[in-house]
Amino acid sequence: MVYIHINPKLAISRIMFSKIFPKIHTEGYKFLVIAAFITIILLIINNFLGLIGLLLTIWVYYFFRDPDRIIIGDDNYLVSPADGEIIKVEEVDGPKEVGLENKKFKKISIFMNVFDCHVNRTPCSGTVEDIMYKPGKFFNASLDKASEENERNYYKIKDKHGNDIIVVQIAGLVARRIVCETDKNQELNQGDRIGMIRFGSRADVYYENYEPLVKVGQTAISGETLLAKK
Repeated sequence: MVYIHINPKLAISRIMFSKIFPKIHTEGYKFLVIAAFITIILLIINNFLGLIGLLLTIWVYYFFRDPDRIIIGDDNYLVSPADGEIIKVEEVDGPKEVGLENKKFKKISIFMNVFDCHVNRTPCSGTVEDIMYKPGKFFNASLDKASEENERNYYKIKDKHGNDIIVVQIAGLVARRIVCETDKNQELNQGDRIGMIRFGSRADVYYENYEPLVKVGQTAISGETLLAKK
């Protein structure tokens, strides 16, 4: 039998490094290069301007961060699709964009500010039955009309219990592009990355046959916070 010795100090150092310097989403590389280039130009002009450019570059890096998350992996729970603040927990009609307007759902809305991680994850394991993109306006994502008028992207997922779970990415006042990284008929595991929204936005989750576990004002962590339970 071969024993492998792992240096605990080295392991802890690697964990701390990954927390401070998480990997970034591929969408962020071009913005990071642009920010770094601007920083160099500003630094040539003036040290103070260079410092501002450096802070901007650091912000761009952290905005596009894509940290690993610890997923519960339990089909009796729904996990948060986004980092941010819970701004709504309510009962509503289903979204007409995916043909569910005549069905009642519970909905949880999560607002992402520009300092939150914007990579989105699936709240459950299941099959992506439909994806529907709707162009729109760019009102503040925390407003009620954002659900109907803003640019948004719908993921209709059939979970392992046969329930319809819909995740909606909603672009906000600053956000100008929704990135979808999921295909129709794709099989997903709970917590898998499904896409991201650039620069301030919101995520809605419509669900049935689960009971909410969160309240308005609570902070959610994508892939980890338990939103609802069977």
